[in-house]
Amino acid sequence: MPYKEILVHIDNTSHNEARLKFAIDLAEKSEAHLVGLYVIPELVLPVTDMGMVPPDFVEMQDSQLKADAAKAEEAFIKTTKAGDLSVEWRAEQGLGVDILGKHARYCDLLILGQQDPDDPGELGDLADRLILSVGRPVLVVPYAADKYEIGKRVMVAWDSSAHASRAVHDALPLLEGADNVDVLAINPKGGNDGHGQIACADICLHLARHGVKAEAHSIVSDDIGVADMLLSRASDEGVDLFVMGAYGHSRMRELVLGGVTRHMLNHMTMPVLMAH
Repeated sequence: MPYKEILVHIDNTSHNEARLKFAIDLAEKSEAHLVGLYVIPELVLPVTDMGMVPPDFVEMQDSQLKADAAKAEEAFIKTTKAGDLSVEWRAEQGLGVDILGKHARYCDLLILGQQDPDDPGELGDLADRLILSVGRPVLVVPYAADKYEIGKRVMVAWDSSAHASRAVHDALPLLEGADNVDVLAINPKGGNDGHGQIACADICLHLARHGVKAEAHSIVSDDIGVADMLLSRASDEGVDLFVMGAYGHSRMRELVLGGVTRHMLNHMTMPVLMAH
């Protein structure tokens, strides 16, 4: 089933246009409704010795926040009006993670940008904080993106886990339209709780029943980290979309990304679809 509603985070960073064009490309291919969501940050009030905040300071900050939202809306309308696409603009004030998480639960796919250390934006690393909690697949667009079409050559990281299975099925609309799909296992283990007799064979057979021609691959390596191996192989193969399960654990009542997931988000050079 194709995606029917795609939500893309909109901001005023230098990478917003590339992220939006990725979203437009996917929405046009899927004939999906595209929602652009801009989060208006909450007012930040300075602490003074007297506990008083000058009224003109509040008015000035509120005016700037509204101007930033209007600028983002103008860019969204300008970029989306060229095509025959069903689009919708939303702007809501509050905490970025809360606002995006709420709206994402009513869409098929959430598109976020990878955080650029040189242009982080006002809301911080949203992918880091949303992937484990939003309950929907998240497509992260690299800040160094230089092309907008994805899904021709796809690589899937497979370890036979529930998270990997969720990611594969959430990515099916993209896998079904791909020219080439490689399913890759790193240091696979056999047995009923592992990859089976032949690594990736079962998931490739399952994908074949969905019309996806996927090839099974496995690599055994003890001297290179899993994330680095995945990134290296994806780069060598010219992959334009990477699909993987997102892993995390609980620490001090907070969900924290696992090492491989975090490494991929920090060093990715192609769009990555993650599901948890």
